[in-house]
Amino acid sequence: MAYAKVWQEARTYAFTPDQAASPPAGRAYDLRHAAVSLWLNAGVHAPEAAERAGHGVDVMLRVYAKCIDGQREVANRRILGVLAA
Repeated sequence: MAYAKVWQEARTYAFTPDQAASPPAGRAYDLRHAAVSLWLNAGVHAPEAAERAGHGVDVMLRVYAKCIDGQREVANRRILGVLAA
């Protein structure tokens, strides 16, 4: 819990008052969550992202699958590419 107090205090130095009062990066964990979500949305495969985050793939998919967005067209192109080969 001590790091949470330090984190909140650091936010008051790093951000404007409005930013410090906002939810983004409200907890240090939020930065980790944002990084893993970014990796997955960038197309990093779940097993690789899970290893880097220290998760199992099952946890990765359960926690972060809802964060993956905008991948349908990429998936469709990959599927069509494999079927056409």
